[in-house]
Amino acid sequence: MRTARAVHFILLSACTATCTATSARADSPFAATVVSYVAGTGAANGFTNASVALGSPERFTGEGLIPQAVTPFQPAFRPNELVSLGVGGSLVVAFDHDVVDDPRNPFGIDLLVFGNAFFTDSSFGAGVVAGLASEGGTIAVSADGVNWTSVPALEADGMFPTLGYLDVAPYATVAGTVLSDFTRPVDPTITMSELVGVGYRGLLDAYAGSGGGTGIDLGALGLKSIRYVRVNGPAASGMSPEIDAFADVAPAPANPDLDGDSIVGATDLAMVLSAWGAANSPADLDASGTVGAGDLAMVLSAWTVGALK
Repeated sequence: MRTARAVHFILLSACTATCTATSARADSPFAATVVSYVAGTGAANGFTNASVALGSPERFTGEGLIPQAVTPFQPAFRPNELVSLGVGGSLVVAFDHDVVDDPRNPFGIDLLVFGNAFFTDSSFGAGVVAGLASEGGTIAVSADGVNWTSVPALEADGMFPTLGYLDVAPYATVAGTVLSDFTRPVDPTITMSELVGVGYRGLLDAYAGSGGGTGIDLGALGLKSIRYVRVNGPAASGMSPEIDAFADVAPAPANPDLDGDSIVGATDLAMVLSAWGAANSPADLDASGTVGAGDLAMVLSAWTVGALK
């Protein structure tokens, strides 16, 4: 019988012409361009540089003033970190690639919007969730920047407040070393009422490595992809959302162990080959729509040593 090394070599050689690396996203998962910005009535003075909403959300704020790590209890607050909308204000940004409705994305969430909302603390210093301080802002998305689809029931500057590091206290004044993932959403089924009374350790568990943000499922809106995001300020006075960033959610890593035996080997290979060309199959590991060379390459690259002798 051939060794796993030999089988691996033969199959890789067979698909060299068709197994190419692809990526659904550009190098940066964050918004790349400001299309338009109008500061509404009551927009915070000095917080009108819309370009600060491009790139990654803030992890550390207050440099030179009140240095602190960004946590769900202490948000970014500097003019070079946030853009303020005010009543009737509007911000439109664009990605340099399509943000797609990807079935591999955690919880079905495809897009994240980061503001500077924060949790209030019922035991100041300890980080026990009491409530949410947020200033709203409606969201709409578009594939072409002309035709817009409103996102119902979600606020741009709302759940879930930004978390910059996974290894800092709720009111840390120094940066952490373990970064949160700004392209991973928090489970959207978690409600505010479930978080009230939860301590900081429990809050980190709920975030599960995520950096927070308002999560949007494009599929639920009937959309396959978008490139533009618009945030509008409120119509009534007294509220002025501040926006930090926008992110394209990263797909969860596919698991080539299709048979669940903790070994990537001959059975998994056979499952890919038997489903070759099929649509809507668990063997479609690269989410291309059909089982093919990309899925074969993923199984082979994850092949467990000793799986076939």
